[in-house]
Amino acid sequence: MGEVLALVEARLRTALGEPDARAAVTFLGTDRIEVLRFIDGDVVRYATLGMSAHPMTDPTSALADPVKGPRAELVLSVRAGLADTDKVLRPLAVLASTPQVEGVVVAAGASLDVGEPLWPGAPFSSVLVAEPGGLVEDLDLNEATSRSDSSGDAGGAMDPVRFLPLLPMTSNEAAWKRVHGAEALQERWLTNGTDLRDPLRRSVPLD
Repeated sequence: MGEVLALVEARLRTALGEPDARAAVTFLGTDRIEVLRFIDGDVVRYATLGMSAHPMTDPTSALADPVKGPRAELVLSVRAGLADTDKVLRPLAVLASTPQVEGVVVAAGASLDVGEPLWPGAPFSSVLVAEPGGLVEDLDLNEATSRSDSSGDAGGAMDPVRFLPLLPMTSNEAAWKRVHGAEALQERWLTNGTDLRDPLRRSVPLD
């Protein structure tokens, strides 16, 4: 687990630079989840570290595989200085612990809800999981796993770690997405020129 997280943190540093702050959150019965903060001009990025320590398990599977299965971390980007977005650290850790707590696989197109504002005054309590590979490239773990195994047998191929962007949704957008789908909501955002990094933005027109 430690080796995987060290590789994940190295990939985050390569893509986003040095974190200027980090916090750790531990929930009963789960591993520790860290959240790293990166400053990029007028944008602040928050990335989880710990979600990828174990593969996510399909809830329909009879037996969890300790090696194979999708792995991911979460990345949220917002404009700095407009709201107290540092309070998002705990909600992000809650979302990152979802695979351990609820036994679900988090993937692009999914909705995640924390049941409360992501930060004080935020019009969002949920996020849309977007496609990975843009801001932070996928991390292939197989080479490192093979090197660490003296027998040359890595015990099975490991899925890459994917860094999933999170797009905050208002309650109206989340409800609309449940009916029409993630792609339709993203098209609405694009058509209306929605600034998805604005921590105080209003809902996109959904008529």
